[in-house]
Amino acid sequence: MIGQTFPKNSFHLQYSFKSGMKVDAALKTDAGLLCIDSKFPMESFNRLVKGETGAKKEFMSDVRKHITDISKKYILPEEHTTDFALMYIPSESVYYEVVNTQDLMSYSRSLRVYPVSPNTLYAHLQVLLLSFQGKDLESKSKQVFQLLRGIQKDYSKVEDSMGTLGRHLTNAYNQMSTVSSSFGILGQKLSQTQSLPQPDDTQTPET
Repeated sequence: MIGQTFPKNSFHLQYSFKSGMKVDAALKTDAGLLCIDSKFPMESFNRLVKGETGAKKEFMSDVRKHITDISKKYILPEEHTTDFALMYIPSESVYYEVVNTQDLMSYSRSLRVYPVSPNTLYAHLQVLLLSFQGKDLESKSKQVFQLLRGIQKDYSKVEDSMGTLGRHLTNAYNQMSTVSSSFGILGQKLSQTQSLPQPDDTQTPET
């Protein structure tokens, strides 16, 4: 269920702690690793369903032990976990028996271990996923705005460069016009010299 909901780099399965203990799953969150461990007191639950003597007490004892174990083993802020954990009960009927037992729920809340069933875990995962997606969208939005601001700066630089180039082109055009006009006048003067009479080299100058 976790693998189908979250990308592979956002969770660990069978995550190991320094103590050597392994939790079934650990989700990466901004607040730390959220640990999820599966506990299933099915044997005592079956006796409870059958109405056997002492089954209720045994069932509650098993669940309390699981809650205590999860709290001690997997709520480890020094190892960057969140300050609460989820106890996954893979049976809706067992889950409802647990959450409808006030003493168990009070005890689990006191140790910040919250029971979840297949259905309620899915709801928890969807909420977490929306949080992940919201942060991802926020991160991407920031990147887009940063890119837009960069483009605006680059556009301003290009605009300044284009203005400078335009001024240079205008000056060059004006200079070209001036040179062309002067060159035209010079050409006309050279043309006029062709109509002047050629001097006779055989005549001797008067003394």
